[in-house]
Amino acid sequence: MPLIPIRQYGDPVLKARTREVEEIDGALVGLIESMIETMYAAPGAGLAANQVGVQRRLFVYDAGEGARVVINPRIVESDGEWAYEEGCLSVPGLSWEIVRPNAVHLVGLDVDGNEISIEAEEFEGRVFQHELDHLDGVLLVERLQEEQRKEALKILRGRALDLDAADPDGLSSLFAR
Repeated sequence: MPLIPIRQYGDPVLKARTREVEEIDGALVGLIESMIETMYAAPGAGLAANQVGVQRRLFVYDAGEGARVVINPRIVESDGEWAYEEGCLSVPGLSWEIVRPNAVHLVGLDVDGNEISIEAEEFEGRVFQHELDHLDGVLLVERLQEEQRKEALKILRGRALDLDAADPDGLSSLFAR
């Protein structure tokens, strides 16, 4: 299956809420297979459809037990709190400690259209929450505390403008003439 380019921070497709999958057909199965290959090649633990430009509610993941897919996922319960260093394929090379619920109960469909119900905690639960955020148009930068978010946005703006990482606001290069 062909690899699909992963959309990066700043791409408007990452900010839009995705639409429910209404039919599981051959095209969707092909997309899922390509997403799995893309996720492994990146490498990552999860990949939401909108990260490859497809506005549908599905994600693929591998939390250590092989690749899986969840179509039209919803978290119906969450509990506890867990801080963990979290990164994102759409914000490559950066990660931050983010606090999320420790345990979640996820429901959705598998690739055959069967209902699934998964209770997950720690890493697997975090993957579910991260990918669901993507499907809702929320990037991990929005989960940061205010000071972290300011610093992250400064770095990301610098990347968008192709500024030196040591000079993310561009001031040094402006006044070094």
